[in-house]
Amino acid sequence: MEDKPQECDSPSYHRLVGSIRKLPSENNTGHGPESENPNILASQQAAYVPIRRANDLPYPPLSTTFTSPEMSAKSAINKEVFTPHDEKMLVAVQVKRRTKKKIPFLATGGQGDYMTFICLSVTNKKPSHVSITKVKQFQGSLSFSKRSMWTIDQLRQVNGCDPNRDCPEFDLAFDNAFDQWVAGSAGEKCTFIQILHHTCQRYSSQSKPEFVNCQPKLLGGNSILHSAADSVTSAVQKASQALNERGERLGRAEEKTGEMKNSAEQFAVTAHKLAMKHKC
Repeated sequence: MEDKPQECDSPSYHRLVGSIRKLPSENNTGHGPESENPNILASQQAAYVPIRRANDLPYPPLSTTFTSPEMSAKSAINKEVFTPHDEKMLVAVQVKRRTKKKIPFLATGGQGDYMTFICLSVTNKKPSHVSITKVKQFQGSLSFSKRSMWTIDQLRQVNGCDPNRDCPEFDLAFDNAFDQWVAGSAGEKCTFIQILHHTCQRYSSQSKPEFVNCQPKLLGGNSILHSAADSVTSAVQKASQALNERGERLGRAEEKTGEMKNSAEQFAVTAHKLAMKHKC
Protein backbone atom coordinates (compact mmCIF):
# COMPACT_ATOMS: atom_id res chain seq x y z
CA MET A 1 0.00 0.00 0.00
CA GLU A 2 1.52 3.29 -1.08
CA ASP A 3 2.00 6.09 1.36
CA LYS A 4 0.25 9.30 0.39
CA PRO A 5 2.13 12.52 0.96
CA GLN A 6 0.88 14.35 3.99
CA GLU A 7 -0.37 17.84 3.43
CA CYS A 8 0.62 20.61 5.75
CA ASP A 9 -2.28 22.25 7.56
CA SER A 10 -0.49 25.51 8.31
CA PRO A 11 -2.13 28.70 6.92
CA SER A 12 1.17 29.85 5.34
CA TYR A 13 1.37 26.59 3.37
CA HIS A 14 -2.12 27.05 1.95
CA ARG A 15 -1.39 30.68 1.02
CA LEU A 16 1.77 29.56 -0.84
CA VAL A 17 -0.12 26.85 -2.73
CA GLY A 18 -2.84 29.29 -3.67
CA SER A 19 -0.38 31.83 -4.99
CA ILE A 20 1.38 29.16 -7.10
CA ARG A 21 -1.91 28.06 -8.64
CA LYS A 22 -2.66 31.66 -9.65
CA LEU A 23 0.63 32.08 -11.57
CA PRO A 24 0.19 32.28 -15.37
CA SER A 25 1.35 29.19 -17.24
CA GLU A 26 2.79 28.92 -20.76
CA ASN A 27 -0.40 27.20 -22.01
CA ASN A 28 -2.73 29.74 -20.45
CA THR A 29 -4.93 31.05 -23.28
CA GLY A 30 -6.90 33.46 -21.16
CA HIS A 31 -9.69 31.01 -20.31
CA GLY A 32 -10.36 29.94 -16.78
CA PRO A 33 -11.24 31.44 -13.48
CA GLU A 34 -8.13 33.64 -13.33
CA SER A 35 -8.87 35.29 -16.68
CA GLU A 36 -12.41 36.18 -15.73
CA ASN A 37 -11.11 38.93 -13.47
CA PRO A 38 -9.22 41.51 -15.59
CA ASN A 39 -7.60 43.13 -12.54
CA ILE A 40 -5.98 39.84 -11.48
CA LEU A 41 -4.82 39.14 -15.04
CA ALA A 42 -3.28 42.61 -15.42
CA SER A 43 -1.42 42.32 -12.10
CA GLN A 44 -0.09 38.89 -13.07
CA GLN A 45 1.13 40.16 -16.43
CA ALA A 46 2.81 43.15 -14.78
CA ALA A 47 4.59 40.89 -12.29
CA TYR A 48 5.77 38.49 -14.98
CA VAL A 49 9.40 39.22 -15.99
CA PRO A 50 10.70 37.22 -18.96
CA ILE A 51 14.16 35.67 -18.72
CA ARG A 52 16.58 37.31 -21.12
CA ARG A 53 19.56 35.65 -22.72
CA ALA A 54 23.08 36.98 -22.24
CA ASN A 55 23.23 38.09 -25.88
CA ASP A 56 20.09 40.21 -25.42
CA LEU A 57 21.51 42.24 -22.51
CA PRO A 58 21.98 45.94 -23.32
CA TYR A 59 25.66 46.01 -22.31
CA PRO A 60 28.48 46.93 -24.70
CA PRO A 61 31.19 44.34 -25.37
CA LEU A 62 34.30 44.41 -23.21
CA SER A 63 36.44 45.77 -26.03
CA THR A 64 34.14 48.79 -26.31
CA THR A 65 33.89 49.30 -22.57
CA PHE A 66 37.64 49.39 -21.92
CA THR A 67 38.84 51.13 -25.12
CA SER A 68 40.26 54.59 -24.48
CA PRO A 69 38.88 57.13 -27.01
CA GLU A 70 42.02 59.21 -26.60
CA MET A 71 44.35 56.31 -27.40
CA SER A 72 42.26 55.27 -30.41
CA ALA A 73 42.28 58.87 -31.68
CA LYS A 74 46.08 59.10 -31.43
CA SER A 75 46.48 55.78 -33.23
CA ALA A 76 44.15 57.03 -35.96
CA ILE A 77 46.16 60.26 -36.28
CA ASN A 78 49.40 58.33 -36.73
CA LYS A 79 47.81 56.03 -39.32
CA GLU A 80 45.92 58.70 -41.25
CA VAL A 81 48.16 61.78 -41.07
CA PHE A 82 51.78 60.60 -40.65
CA THR A 83 52.12 57.03 -41.98
CA PRO A 84 51.14 57.97 -45.59
CA HIS A 85 54.03 60.49 -45.60
CA ASP A 86 56.54 57.93 -44.28
CA GLU A 87 56.61 59.58 -40.86
CA LYS A 88 56.32 58.18 -37.37
CA MET A 89 54.46 60.00 -34.60
CA LEU A 90 56.51 60.13 -31.42
CA VAL A 91 53.93 61.68 -29.09
CA ALA A 92 50.65 63.60 -29.22
CA VAL A 93 48.77 65.62 -26.64
CA GLN A 94 45.17 66.78 -26.81
CA VAL A 95 44.94 70.48 -25.97
CA LYS A 96 42.67 73.48 -25.69
CA ARG A 97 43.59 77.14 -25.86
CA ARG A 98 43.87 78.99 -22.57
CA THR A 99 42.85 82.20 -24.32
CA LYS A 100 40.53 82.20 -27.30
CA LYS A 101 42.14 83.36 -30.49
CA LYS A 102 40.34 86.11 -32.40
CA ILE A 103 39.71 84.75 -35.89
CA PRO A 104 37.46 86.40 -38.50
CA PHE A 105 34.22 84.56 -39.14
CA LEU A 106 35.10 83.89 -42.77
CA ALA A 107 38.38 82.25 -41.79
CA THR A 108 36.69 79.66 -39.59
CA GLY A 109 34.45 78.42 -42.36
CA GLY A 110 31.71 77.81 -39.78
CA GLN A 111 32.86 74.25 -39.14
CA GLY A 112 31.81 74.23 -35.48
CA ASP A 113 33.53 72.58 -32.53
CA TYR A 114 36.71 70.57 -32.92
CA MET A 115 39.43 68.71 -31.04
CA THR A 116 43.04 69.84 -31.28
CA PHE A 117 46.17 67.68 -30.98
CA ILE A 118 49.79 68.83 -30.91
CA CYS A 119 51.87 66.05 -32.48
CA LEU A 120 55.60 65.42 -32.64
CA SER A 121 56.77 63.31 -35.60
CA VAL A 122 59.98 62.22 -37.31
CA THR A 123 60.62 60.98 -40.84
CA ASN A 124 61.67 57.38 -41.34
CA LYS A 125 64.21 58.24 -44.02
CA LYS A 126 67.67 59.60 -43.19
CA PRO A 127 68.53 62.33 -42.55
CA SER A 128 65.68 62.55 -40.07
CA HIS A 129 63.45 65.61 -40.01
CA VAL A 130 61.34 66.37 -36.94
CA SER A 131 58.09 68.32 -37.13
CA ILE A 132 55.56 69.71 -34.68
CA THR A 133 52.10 69.55 -36.22
CA LYS A 134 48.72 70.89 -35.14
CA VAL A 135 46.02 68.38 -36.07
CA LYS A 136 42.28 68.98 -35.76
CA GLN A 137 39.18 66.81 -35.91
CA PHE A 138 35.94 68.70 -36.45
CA GLN A 139 32.68 67.68 -34.86
CA GLY A 140 30.78 65.11 -36.90
CA SER A 141 33.87 64.13 -38.90
CA LEU A 142 35.88 60.92 -38.56
CA SER A 143 38.94 62.28 -40.37
CA PHE A 144 41.86 64.34 -39.08
CA SER A 145 43.46 67.25 -40.89
CA LYS A 146 46.75 69.14 -40.58
CA ARG A 147 46.26 72.79 -39.72
CA SER A 148 49.78 74.07 -38.98
CA MET A 149 53.27 72.59 -39.04
CA TRP A 150 56.69 73.74 -37.85
CA THR A 151 60.13 72.19 -37.97
CA ILE A 152 61.89 71.56 -34.70
CA ASP A 153 64.44 74.26 -35.59
CA GLN A 154 61.62 76.83 -35.66
CA LEU A 155 60.77 76.10 -32.02
CA ARG A 156 62.21 78.83 -29.82
CA GLN A 157 60.80 78.26 -26.35
CA VAL A 158 58.81 75.73 -24.33
CA ASN A 159 57.26 77.18 -21.17
CA GLY A 160 56.08 74.66 -18.56
CA CYS A 161 54.31 77.46 -16.60
CA ASP A 162 55.16 76.03 -13.14
CA PRO A 163 58.49 74.46 -12.13
CA ASN A 164 57.25 73.35 -8.70
CA ARG A 165 54.19 71.21 -9.43
CA ASP A 166 52.48 69.16 -12.10
CA CYS A 167 50.09 71.28 -14.12
CA PRO A 168 48.41 70.86 -17.54
CA GLU A 169 49.35 74.34 -18.88
CA PHE A 170 52.23 74.96 -21.26
CA ASP A 171 53.24 77.43 -23.98
CA LEU A 172 55.00 76.92 -27.31
CA ALA A 173 56.81 79.80 -29.02
CA PHE A 174 57.91 79.52 -32.67
CA ASP A 175 59.49 81.97 -35.07
CA ASN A 176 56.10 83.12 -36.30
CA ALA A 177 53.61 81.87 -33.72
CA PHE A 178 52.92 81.75 -30.00
CA ASP A 179 50.25 79.52 -28.45
CA GLN A 180 49.09 78.99 -24.86
CA TRP A 181 47.68 75.52 -24.28
CA VAL A 182 45.98 73.41 -21.63
CA ALA A 183 46.51 69.66 -21.95
CA GLY A 184 43.89 67.08 -21.04
CA SER A 185 45.87 66.25 -17.90
CA ALA A 186 49.14 67.13 -16.19
CA GLY A 187 50.45 63.66 -16.98
CA GLU A 188 49.86 64.13 -20.71
CA LYS A 189 51.68 67.45 -20.67
CA CYS A 190 54.64 66.01 -18.72
CA THR A 191 55.02 63.10 -21.13
CA PHE A 192 54.85 65.45 -24.13
CA ILE A 193 57.50 67.83 -22.73
CA GLN A 194 59.81 64.95 -21.73
CA ILE A 195 59.77 63.45 -25.21
CA LEU A 196 59.95 66.87 -26.87
CA HIS A 197 63.03 67.79 -24.80
CA HIS A 198 64.74 64.49 -25.57
CA THR A 199 63.96 64.88 -29.28
CA CYS A 200 65.30 68.44 -29.38
CA GLN A 201 68.55 67.34 -27.75
CA ARG A 202 68.93 64.60 -30.34
CA TYR A 203 67.74 66.18 -33.61
CA SER A 204 68.08 69.97 -33.35
CA SER A 205 70.74 71.01 -35.84
CA GLN A 206 70.75 74.70 -34.95
CA SER A 207 70.40 76.39 -31.57
CA LYS A 208 68.27 74.25 -29.27
CA PRO A 209 65.01 75.71 -27.93
CA GLU A 210 64.81 77.07 -24.42
CA PHE A 211 62.83 75.12 -21.82
CA VAL A 212 61.68 77.41 -19.00
CA ASN A 213 59.52 76.89 -15.91
CA CYS A 214 59.71 73.10 -16.37
CA GLN A 215 60.18 70.67 -13.53
CA PRO A 216 63.71 69.20 -13.32
CA LYS A 217 62.31 65.67 -13.65
CA LEU A 218 61.10 66.56 -17.16
CA LEU A 219 64.53 67.68 -18.38
CA GLY A 220 67.14 65.90 -16.29
CA GLY A 221 67.99 62.36 -15.28
CA ASN A 222 64.57 61.68 -13.83
CA SER A 223 62.76 61.36 -17.12
CA ILE A 224 60.72 58.28 -17.92
CA LEU A 225 63.58 56.47 -19.68
CA HIS A 226 66.18 57.47 -17.11
CA SER A 227 63.91 56.48 -14.22
CA ALA A 228 63.43 53.05 -15.76
CA ALA A 229 67.19 52.68 -16.26
CA ASP A 230 67.87 53.80 -12.69
CA SER A 231 65.38 51.31 -11.29
CA VAL A 232 66.98 48.47 -13.27
CA THR A 233 70.46 49.51 -12.14
CA SER A 234 69.31 49.67 -8.53
CA ALA A 235 67.76 46.21 -8.76
CA VAL A 236 70.98 44.79 -10.24
CA GLN A 237 73.06 46.39 -7.49
CA LYS A 238 70.79 44.97 -4.78
CA ALA A 239 70.92 41.51 -6.35
CA SER A 240 74.72 41.70 -6.60
CA GLN A 241 74.99 42.78 -2.96
CA ALA A 242 72.73 39.94 -1.88
CA LEU A 243 74.88 37.43 -3.80
CA ASN A 244 78.05 38.79 -2.20
CA GLU A 245 76.54 38.52 1.28
CA ARG A 246 75.40 34.98 0.55
CA GLY A 247 78.89 34.08 -0.69
CA GLU A 248 80.41 35.45 2.52
CA ARG A 249 78.00 33.40 4.64
CA LEU A 250 78.79 30.28 2.63
CA GLY A 251 82.54 30.93 3.06
CA ARG A 252 82.19 31.25 6.83
CA ALA A 253 80.11 28.08 6.94
CA GLU A 254 82.77 26.26 4.92
CA GLU A 255 85.48 27.40 7.33
CA LYS A 256 83.49 26.19 10.33
CA THR A 257 82.87 22.88 8.59
CA GLY A 258 86.63 22.45 8.04
CA GLU A 259 87.37 23.25 11.67
CA MET A 260 84.77 20.73 12.84
CA LYS A 261 86.25 18.10 10.50
CA ASN A 262 89.75 18.67 11.91
CA SER A 263 88.43 18.49 15.47
CA ALA A 264 86.60 15.25 14.68
CA GLU A 265 89.76 13.71 13.16
CA GLN A 266 91.83 14.71 16.19
CA PHE A 267 89.19 13.29 18.52
CA ALA A 268 89.20 10.03 16.56
CA VAL A 269 93.01 9.74 16.78
CA THR A 270 92.98 10.45 20.53
CA ALA A 271 90.18 7.95 21.10
CA HIS A 272 92.06 5.30 19.10
CA LYS A 273 95.23 5.86 21.15
CA LEU A 274 93.31 5.58 24.43
CA ALA A 275 91.63 2.37 23.25
CA MET A 276 94.99 0.85 22.29
CA LYS A 277 96.54 1.89 25.62
CA HIS A 278 93.80 0.28 27.73
CA LYS A 279 93.84 -2.80 25.55
CA CYS A 280 97.52 -3.34 26.26
